[in-house]
Amino acid sequence: MDELFEQLENRIQQTNKPYEMEKIRRAYEVARDAHQGQLRRSGEPYIDHPIRVAMILVELGMDTDSIVAALLHDVVEDTDTTLDEVKKSFGPEVALLVDGVTKLGKIPFSSRERQQAENVRKMLLAMAKDVRVIIIKLADRLHNARTFAYLPDEKRRLKALETMEVYAPLAHRLGISGVKEELEDISLKYLDPIAYNEIEEQLLLRKEEREAFLQRIIARIQARLDQEHIQASMYGRVKSIYGIYRKVYMQGRSMDEIYDVYAVRIIVDSVLECYNILGVIHDMLRPIPNRFKDYISTPKQNMYQSLHTTVIDKEGIPFEVQIRTWDMHYTAEYGVAAHWKYKIGLNGKDSLEERLSWIRQLLESQKESDDVEDIVKSIKTDIAPEEVFVFTPRGDVISLPVDSTVIDFAYAIHTAVGNKMIGAKVDGRMVSLDFKVKTGMIVEIITSQGKGTGPSRDWLNIVKTSEARNKIRSWFKKEKREENIAEGRSAIEKEFRRNLINVPEEDRESFLADIAARQRYNSTDDFLAAIGYGGLSLQKIMPRIKEDFLRQYRSNPQQTAIPPIPKKRRESKASSGVIVEGLDGCLVKFARCCNPVPGDDIVGFITRGFGVSIHKKDCVNVINASGDSERWVNCTWAGEVQETFKSTIEIIGADRPGLLADVSVALSNMRVPIHTLLARELKDHMSSIQVTIGTSGLDQLRSIISTLRKINGIHSIERTGQ
Repeated sequence: MDELFEQLENRIQQTNKPYEMEKIRRAYEVARDAHQGQLRRSGEPYIDHPIRVAMILVELGMDTDSIVAALLHDVVEDTDTTLDEVKKSFGPEVALLVDGVTKLGKIPFSSRERQQAENVRKMLLAMAKDVRVIIIKLADRLHNARTFAYLPDEKRRLKALETMEVYAPLAHRLGISGVKEELEDISLKYLDPIAYNEIEEQLLLRKEEREAFLQRIIARIQARLDQEHIQASMYGRVKSIYGIYRKVYMQGRSMDEIYDVYAVRIIVDSVLECYNILGVIHDMLRPIPNRFKDYISTPKQNMYQSLHTTVIDKEGIPFEVQIRTWDMHYTAEYGVAAHWKYKIGLNGKDSLEERLSWIRQLLESQKESDDVEDIVKSIKTDIAPEEVFVFTPRGDVISLPVDSTVIDFAYAIHTAVGNKMIGAKVDGRMVSLDFKVKTGMIVEIITSQGKGTGPSRDWLNIVKTSEARNKIRSWFKKEKREENIAEGRSAIEKEFRRNLINVPEEDRESFLADIAARQRYNSTDDFLAAIGYGGLSLQKIMPRIKEDFLRQYRSNPQQTAIPPIPKKRRESKASSGVIVEGLDGCLVKFARCCNPVPGDDIVGFITRGFGVSIHKKDCVNVINASGDSERWVNCTWAGEVQETFKSTIEIIGADRPGLLADVSVALSNMRVPIHTLLARELKDHMSSIQVTIGTSGLDQLRSIISTLRKINGIHSIERTGQ
């Protein structure tokens, strides 16, 4: 390993930067001795990993303390070395960096997702103090990703998924494009190996052809620039495998439909030359309409700047031309790391402090939620690789993730604008609140100054960004406490019934108080309010609640989850997946007025000659029933129901071509059997699709509805009778 460290020293010396080599050598010696005897899964000595992480950081141009922290980043987590010892030997800055990268490995968590979320939150908190924490962590994850092949299959897929969902978006947001693309490509290799290999093979087959094509194009452009007396540097690049995958497999395009697989980058000294060269390119090559993007005047959120234009040469091959200055190029390649490598971003609008303000915003928005896992969801949704740029009526540009709605736009302007929003106009035309904005649109938010205005709970299912979702939750948390408590109590009682949890009335409040205390709430009302405004997911904590209930009450034969059967009725057996109280082997049919499915609260009606008709308890025919009370019987679902049940849903959406086909394809992709399908036109350019499908129960039905809601143009989905 001393030979590997010598390679690190040589790379450091080749940079000609003033590194503190004595401090770096001491860090190596401490790490080498601490990791003595430890091996990685590959069989290599463990010290190999921190040295290679340090090499990545040298390539990124990071400073001495970053290299030292990289060498020491695992000693606190995996050896007997303490953080105080690191601080004493190498100073508080190195200790902060090491602590920020160290995982919360010794704290027990209820799930892998929660542990991941807590680790990410700890890392971001440290990152808010010193951005070098995340750069070291990205280098650490990059080297680990390069050795994913040595992990067991399941762990390899989990690590690849985490890398794709958390670390690649963070690398994108920080503008470190090389690290981002390599993390994405490696993750894809293990998440979808067939697609990865197909794309890789196609790129290899065309490699010589591609290189020859790029050389010809660069020579032509260089000759024209020489005529215009313009000095520029040029090189060709090929889109990353994951970049191609997104368009081929996720957007349904063929390789021939991707116009930016090939690109020529032109780098000049000034912004004026960028626009001059754009004119030259459009004069000598035919531009493709609507394929020009000016990221110089409107930089991306990660401060990426370039002019992009797609053109076709005389051979009929489309390719992209990217034009930028050297400063823009350094920022595009190294992101915030350019601050150390090239001393870019120190002054003016591009200050490092301003560029990292999103980290504090991410942490602030997470405070409005009681679920720490929301911070990972925010990274997955808000820090999206693809953005749209939308304008306010005054010409200000708002950047949002793709598929954001006008509600997301309103909250991106200001919290008060979102809270008072009652409508929106896009390019002067009124639109629905679930309208998805696109680049170039001018959006005007219509607000009300009345005291009674505020967001709707339905907005939580519409918005795309976690920022908007957390601001809506915050409003309900502050403004509607009593309503939240009532909503939360209703939700938990419904879940209790669904899970057959029947706590005796005299114990109900103490049982809820115990749950609230375990979830770290000061009172039962605070706990119920959190459920009501959406700050706490009831589905996540129900398994633990059910365990507590069974432990406390199932051990007592006098108290059971299912209400005791009256003595006048005998024990029943399941018939067609339903237990009818007091009746064995009776004919059971499911009422077509409400189409009950497993998971619904049900009741039976003894018909004359046709057995027992099973209804949902909230069926209109049950609610309005009068007389014949003796013919109503209690029913429950059997523990394991293997049948398929019919459910009818009505979908209301925009009357657009292809809506019916999109619904059919979505159901087919979910392997959902379709029994009947009826579509009709409604007023105001709307349409109704009524479809009867086969499901295994309420959980699957909810999942199907959730997937269908994502289809473009869908306004509402309601469950109905047939």
